[in-house]
Amino acid sequence: MVQFGLRAHDFGKQPAQQLAEQLSVCQIASIQLALAKAITDSPAATGEMSCGYARRIGSIFAKRQIAISVLGCYINPVHPDKDLRELSLRRFEEHLRFARDFGCAIVGTETGSCNADCSFHPDTSNEKTFELFLRSIERLIKTAEAYGTIIGIEPVAGQHTIDSVEKLARVFSILDSPNLQTIYDPVNLLPWDPLPEPDNTILAHPSSKAQQLFFDHAFDVLNERIVAIHLKDFTYMNGHKQGNLCALTGWMDTPLFLKTLIRRKPYIDVLLENTHPSLVTSTLEKLKRIVLEIS
Repeated sequence: MVQFGLRAHDFGKQPAQQLAEQLSVCQIASIQLALAKAITDSPAATGEMSCGYARRIGSIFAKRQIAISVLGCYINPVHPDKDLRELSLRRFEEHLRFARDFGCAIVGTETGSCNADCSFHPDTSNEKTFELFLRSIERLIKTAEAYGTIIGIEPVAGQHTIDSVEKLARVFSILDSPNLQTIYDPVNLLPWDPLPEPDNTILAHPSSKAQQLFFDHAFDVLNERIVAIHLKDFTYMNGHKQGNLCALTGWMDTPLFLKTLIRRKPYIDVLLENTHPSLVTSTLEKLKRIVLEIS
């Protein structure tokens, strides 16, 4: 009922053949493939990608029964430098054009900030930045619709242009295209400050009930727009979120989340993030046992 995959560049940047061989040992269903981060001979400049290159890469993984579920092309759609923003949008459009040749439908990105490196900037949450984001995505939608591909946007709380379920729902209400969807990462959407309990109290460790309400709210609002899942873990240290942990190493009630997935989005691709190669086998074994226990 759950298909687990990995983020390819967690294994470092290497030749495609070598990367595919290493990933095949993990017995996974799919990967997120960010070419520039994962493959040594990836096209260096916009305009260098071709159908032939995409088919070659896709076939290398397909021969090992690994699907490319998301093609990562992480850009800053609100980059403060107009020229660099234009270059990144063109690069994303190129990924959208060739995604199907990789055997993939979804091209993923986060939603950027007013800082070039996508770090926190106070102006990122204002309406002017939101409108710039809409213009960038509206442009990308035209390419996605023309080539039958999907833009998967991934919000990040407290830091990026789209930082909440509500703001993402607003994007979908304005840009109502089936070619615009979301990659749901519950840890990324957790607030920077501790998650409140149902009675608005704050516990040192968010309860399962608080987490269930948090998960359910996202699925209630976004369910039909969720096309892939990113899975990792979190803690709160000194009152602030630490959200870059390998799955099953923090405070997330992962069995509860997977149970929600099975109920709301069966067989969706669940892509593990921040998973060191040395932890992959044990983490996947534990996750698969959890799925068997809750199914």
